[in-house]
Amino acid sequence: MTGFKNFEDIESWQIARRLANEIYVISGRGKFSKDFVLRDQMRRASISVLSNIAEGFERGGNAEFIQFLSVAKGSVGEIRAQTYVALDCQYMDQAQFERIHAMATELSRKLAALIAYLRNSGMKGVRYK
Repeated sequence: MTGFKNFEDIESWQIARRLANEIYVISGRGKFSKDFVLRDQMRRASISVLSNIAEGFERGGNAEFIQFLSVAKGSVGEIRAQTYVALDCQYMDQAQFERIHAMATELSRKLAALIAYLRNSGMKGVRYK
């Protein structure tokens, strides 16, 4: 598969964990905490990212890992879109928006790079050894 021993070793997972924490902190304050729909959707999307990275890794096959990474990448896009709504509703300030948006953009790039690496590696995964 990859040189990772555990999903916690994957840089994308580590970034996703920090992103989820940021979203939980920001969405738990002020008016944002009362907008249950947006708050819960952003939280679910952030959980989806790190969960899909972990689940895909644990399945032991690159094809499945790529599929789960793609789902994670889609959830990152969802977070990026939702940050605009939070900013427009004044649930977060410009600095918070820029921090979360930059983190999500970086995570999306890292996931794309990992997907490309796995597709081009020729490896099938640890369960195929």
